Amino acid sequence: MKLRELSAALSPTEVVGDDSVEIADLAYAAGAVRPGALYFCVPGSRADGHDFAAAAVERGAAALVVERQVPVAVPQIVVEETRAAMPGAAAAFFGYPTRELEVAGVTGTTGKTTTTYLLYAILEAAGRRPGLMGTVESRIGGERKPAVRTTPEAIDLQRAFRAMLDAGDRSVALEATSHGSELGRLAGIRFAALAFTNLSEEHLDFHGTMERYYAAKRRLFVGPEPPPAAVNVGDAYGRELADELRALGRAPLLTFGFADDAEIRPDALEHGRLRAGSIELETRLRGRFNVENVLAAVSVALLLDVEDEAIAEGIARVEGVPGRFETIDEGQPFTVVVDYSHKPGALENVLRTARDLATGRVLCVFGCGGDRDRTKRPLMGRIAADLADVAIVTSDNPRSEDPDAIIDEVVAGAPGRLEVEPDRAKAIGQALEGAQAGDVVVIAGKGHEQGQELDGRVVPFDDRDVARETLRALGARA
Repeated sequence: MKLRELSAALSPTEVVGDDSVEIADLAYAAGAVRPGALYFCVPGSRADGHDFAAAAVERGAAALVVERQVPVAVPQIVVEETRAAMPGAAAAFFGYPTRELEVAGVTGTTGKTTTTYLLYAILEAAGRRPGLMGTVESRIGGERKPAVRTTPEAIDLQRAFRAMLDAGDRSVALEATSHGSELGRLAGIRFAALAFTNLSEEHLDFHGTMERYYAAKRRLFVGPEPPPAAVNVGDAYGRELADELRALGRAPLLTFGFADDAEIRPDALEHGRLRAGSIELETRLRGRFNVENVLAAVSVALLLDVEDEAIAEGIARVEGVPGRFETIDEGQPFTVVVDYSHKPGALENVLRTARDLATGRVLCVFGCGGDRDRTKRPLMGRIAADLADVAIVTSDNPRSEDPDAIIDEVVAGAPGRLEVEPDRAKAIGQALEGAQAGDVVVIAGKGHEQGQELDGRVVPFDDRDVARETLRALGARA
């Protein structure tokens, strides 16, 4: 593709040099540049891509997208904001893949991962040959790879969509994050349907306020081409969004949730069986929050005109999701659950579900990540103290922060009511050693993650493996 063909998607303020050069690839990291690439000089919080323009040219960049001209001898497209220019250029370069690929998106604070797995199973049961992109992994043409970030940069995202089509995928279940919305990574995607699960306090280190956090989610539903929307009206922010979308009347809207006026609600719910509208469903996922996830997936599927039989078959197929209320069973007389809940609302949901399952006590091991929203730390301390009989605060992913300082901020939410063990493996061992028949032990915060981030390095650590090894050792000593 020639550079001038991409210019329309870039909305340039100036074109410097020959715009007839051939573009063979797109890149936003100098180290990823291949010969013939168009390199986007993106300013970031830690580095400015303009400073690496010469290195990109040395690696073979044929042209640059810049916010200011740089002293290199290749054509330059000057734009107001390089990051904002990436999505349109990426969609154009890769042939607008989401015009062909049916994108089923899920956004919200919690429930995105589980709902996308449910949607993937439904789309598969319907014969729609789905791909998957989310927090845990991507699936492209049946090939599974661990996820680097939940919502990739726009170039990576559009490249993946094209790869899906080339590999024979015809649909995709996609987690749509607030970061992806705020940073423009999701621009240029045509959603066939989009679900809003809920909104609770999270990512305020990035968004600043709940209003801005909500605005990042809302933006996905009210753009120039608003998608058919499935919205949880059992959530206060979901109710607000649904009211606005109904007033706008620009796209189909289907409401769901634990609300009397929800169009898709659990009319019957007992022992893993539920009826949503006219569809009889059977699910192996536990907890009220997972019922909402099921309803979200059902609602999106209905917006996509999936047959009831395929919806029911897909829901029944999902035995569990990695690190999402995942049960660890080594024959012990109590229940052990590993969950990704690292947000106040998610931790509350998981602990309430654990209470429903327990015939004994609820024990909880949890922590808070470093270099992330500090305001949630005391909230999570209070939630754990209120909802668990035994709550042990430990390290999560401290990153560049002092683990003890993070723990102190968590403990401040419930002074004198929380036990402390900074070593995560020891904390898990402490909870499991103290558990008795009928108890439920919740190990929260890291879920599917297989490493712990400490001072710029990642140390191998998987809550599930640690729990299994500890349980086996306890069984051997019994």
